Amino acid sequence: MKKYTDSGKKDTRSGFGAGLTELGKTNENVVALCADLTGSLKMDEFKENHPERFFQVGIAEANMMGMAAGMTIGGKIPFTGTFANFSTGRVYDQIRQSIAYSGKNVKICASHAGVTLGEDGATHQILEDLGLMKMLPGMTVINTCDYNQTKAATLAIAEHQGPVYLRFGRPKVANFTPENQKFEIGKAVHLQEGTDVTLVATGHLVWEALQAAEKLNEEGISAEVINIHTIKPLDNKAILDSVVKTGCIVTAEEHNYYGGLGESVARVLAKNAPTPQEFVATQDTFGESGTPEQLMEKYGLNANAIIKAAKKVISRK
Repeated sequence: MKKYTDSGKKDTRSGFGAGLTELGKTNENVVALCADLTGSLKMDEFKENHPERFFQVGIAEANMMGMAAGMTIGGKIPFTGTFANFSTGRVYDQIRQSIAYSGKNVKICASHAGVTLGEDGATHQILEDLGLMKMLPGMTVINTCDYNQTKAATLAIAEHQGPVYLRFGRPKVANFTPENQKFEIGKAVHLQEGTDVTLVATGHLVWEALQAAEKLNEEGISAEVINIHTIKPLDNKAILDSVVKTGCIVTAEEHNYYGGLGESVARVLAKNAPTPQEFVATQDTFGESGTPEQLMEKYGLNANAIIKAAKKVISRK
């Protein structure tokens, strides 16, 4: 069984900041817009290096989306930055009408997603954003798992033509993917080969899936682990090839089980290869205040929950 090592816990938002800083040096068309959260989004260095390409719009997220859409007409590649809740729910109309409908080349970069936002509580812990964004025609939706992958994704979406939603978070999490990886939009990453159950995870749950696979292996259960960093377009082939081997699947995400990765996978299976599936996700609920660890435990978003789901779905084969 392949072992993965945490090279040192880092927050994924810093991966975005590092990627944006690099883009500032290599792509003069990249511009950045922020809604009064420059430090939280780690956009400070871009702002310092390229003040003429940085726009602080204040607490006016809807205006930011309209400005970003307009900038694309002149050939700029706007990266907008604010919390995930304010990047989606607060500005859905502007994204739909001004960005998605006309396919504007805007990169909507959203931090502080999910319950791991922690003490800020339910009003900020958006758990429905992936569903909101994946339903918009033409919108690419990405949810990265660690610092290195977030940096690589930030660089990759600048080369992609069309609107993108990039989701990441605040807490420091395991950093275990390759430092200089090539990020391929829509291409899942196989982390572990297995024969008894497929574990498909996204975002912070990828590391938890690896920990779950390790413990399952100790019990004689062979788990395949797939990192789905792109929710849309989904890598259907990776999922279908895996379930042919294992005969069952668990999806794991820091998101409501309505509208997220699990539902997308279920659609693929229903159309092509009906397969027993269990969902590790929040169960149609809002979050609450607490530490990220407390909330992941309470809402069943950790390795233990994945292990439980894996055993349950295996029993259904």
